[in-house]
Amino acid sequence: MRNKPKIKYVCGNEALLDSIRLLWQILNQNHLDLSPYFKQDYVEMNFEKRKASLLKKAVSAELRVDIAVDVITGQNVGYCVSSINEEKTGEIESIFVASNYRGWGIGDSLMRTVLTWMDEKGTLAKIVEVAAGNEQAFSFYNRYGFFTRKTVLKQIMKG
Repeated sequence: MRNKPKIKYVCGNEALLDSIRLLWQILNQNHLDLSPYFKQDYVEMNFEKRKASLLKKAVSAELRVDIAVDVITGQNVGYCVSSINEEKTGEIESIFVASNYRGWGIGDSLMRTVLTWMDEKGTLAKIVEVAAGNEQAFSFYNRYGFFTRKTVLKQIMKG
């Protein structure tokens, strides 16, 4: 049985985005591996593009970055990027916990923290998008009251 890691949580804004680069890249690779139809989207998406889209969103929305850090190693082992837009919709933009740190409640802690933040900010709705192929994440989100509302289909463009 492995020992539970000692984790500290760091919270900030878009200034922390560079700190999640490696973990985000692992998540993007996971989405690439799982994607049944849109692998090219994940091949073409890199951290700089994702960071630019989040920074653009931060102009008109409040962006929050929470990072889970292993106290012993100093490594970032999980993160959650969330936002609240002008319409008071909170969104879990991206959440990830390194595979060897799963099962210790890190994802739960990140989710509870950002959902509390969204409640304190008076959000009227909360959303999260789940990539096709990653449906196993539904059970995680269901624990926090997130359920499938609709399914959006996208045509695969040829050429």
